Amino acid sequence: MSTTVTAAAGAGAVRPPRARRLLGEPRHWLGQAGLWTVTAALIAAHQGTVLTLAFPVLSIAVGLWLYFMSPARYVGFMWWTWFLSPEVRRLADWSKGAYTPTSLIQIAPLAVTMIAGLGLLRHYRALGQRRGIPVLLILLGLAYAYCVGIVSSGVLAATYDLANWVYPVLIGFHMMVNARDYPEYRDTLLSTFIWGMLVMGVYGAVQFFVMPPWDVLWMVGSQMNSQGDPVPYGVRVFSTMNSSGPFAFAMMGALVFVLAATQRVRWLAGAAGFVSFGLCLVRSTWGGWVIALALQLLQSSNRVRVKIVVSALVLAGLCVPLLTVGPVADRLGQRLQSITDLKNDRSYDDRNQFYATFAATAFTDVAGEGMGATGASTKLSSDSGELGKYGSFDSGVMNVPFVLGWPGTLLYLAGTIWLLGRTLRVAFRLRNDKFVGACLSLCLSVFAMLVFTNSLIGTGGLLLFTSIASILSAAHWQKIRRRSAAMHLPLQGSDH
Repeated sequence: MSTTVTAAAGAGAVRPPRARRLLGEPRHWLGQAGLWTVTAALIAAHQGTVLTLAFPVLSIAVGLWLYFMSPARYVGFMWWTWFLSPEVRRLADWSKGAYTPTSLIQIAPLAVTMIAGLGLLRHYRALGQRRGIPVLLILLGLAYAYCVGIVSSGVLAATYDLANWVYPVLIGFHMMVNARDYPEYRDTLLSTFIWGMLVMGVYGAVQFFVMPPWDVLWMVGSQMNSQGDPVPYGVRVFSTMNSSGPFAFAMMGALVFVLAATQRVRWLAGAAGFVSFGLCLVRSTWGGWVIALALQLLQSSNRVRVKIVVSALVLAGLCVPLLTVGPVADRLGQRLQSITDLKNDRSYDDRNQFYATFAATAFTDVAGEGMGATGASTKLSSDSGELGKYGSFDSGVMNVPFVLGWPGTLLYLAGTIWLLGRTLRVAFRLRNDKFVGACLSLCLSVFAMLVFTNSLIGTGGLLLFTSIASILSAAHWQKIRRRSAAMHLPLQGSDH
């Protein structure tokens, strides 16, 4: 028996987490620290042109290094590139003294995320297994829409749109095939979101009260009228990200995760994040956060509920004084009033009119318009480089069938709902795991937000598939834990 255990330990077990962190962490952080140090140095030296070329190259190099050496930290780094790359781009433009309509820095987060696509080659057999069949269905649905999009919108627009649809799925698949490392993924995600919320929350407040000149340059150059006015107290906070929409999704996820985190700075980060989350003025994500919080309480055990309620009260006590005075209270008051005064809400009227006039087109287009038909990708199929007819598309419910068509929609939604169903079944068996509860509430609330926006792509899609993969990985980890306990094998991590 001892020989069997020793052999099994040598083949499948790893060092305890403390030893692994002590041995591996400095090496894994070296590349990330180098990237941000070089970035800061080039900004300080006003070398915007060099930064524009160097940042994506270095980001991809660090992403590849982490993907192979530390798959969990790769996911954390991927999130940081989405959090900070837009601000790096604005600082690069400011260093050069002029706004540039297109910047290579923009491709850095997308390229880093697409590295996860290597998992389809390395673990292709998993797509034929029970855990991977839903992902295969999703990929087949996207492949169909891509073929249609090449014909209708062109290769460039279709490829760019495909990347935005597929990268959340690739990250989810990457986490699922590395489920044995669930504790490391959990700790990395919580750390990334708590520290990210602190950085973005504080900068969001600075942006609202001060409005840095590089953000002004970008708002004026890109003509982002939907983000308010580029003056103090006039902007809808987007912090270090591209716009208030993706920023709101990131803050919503962080505010859900803060109730499951253990980092000492979580309350300071939560207060800063909550204030900036309010100042972004994105009502759909406000509603999504309320839904997530309610689901978190509903799914959790009584012991975890008490902790969540106490945590929420602490967070409210920190934030209320900041939200009820001065210009912050004025902006929030106006936006909150619009929720109850729907008759005079232009945005609400426009959305209702859009649903009424476009529903028949969206749901009766059997073949679908394909990738590149909606969103930012329409710029690539336009001779003028401007948004196309469907560049602004406020409904995910109609965006999915309009782009994917009936065949693609059936395949995509079949895989997604299959994953959600499996996630629900698993999560209720892990009610004492606060992180699992946070992930369940987050993925369900993001999916519900399809009524307002296509939350299956971009930051919302990353939150959705990251949460699904985390829950399924937690269930797999529990099986390994029980098996290891029965055989007295060392574990890679422990319960959170």
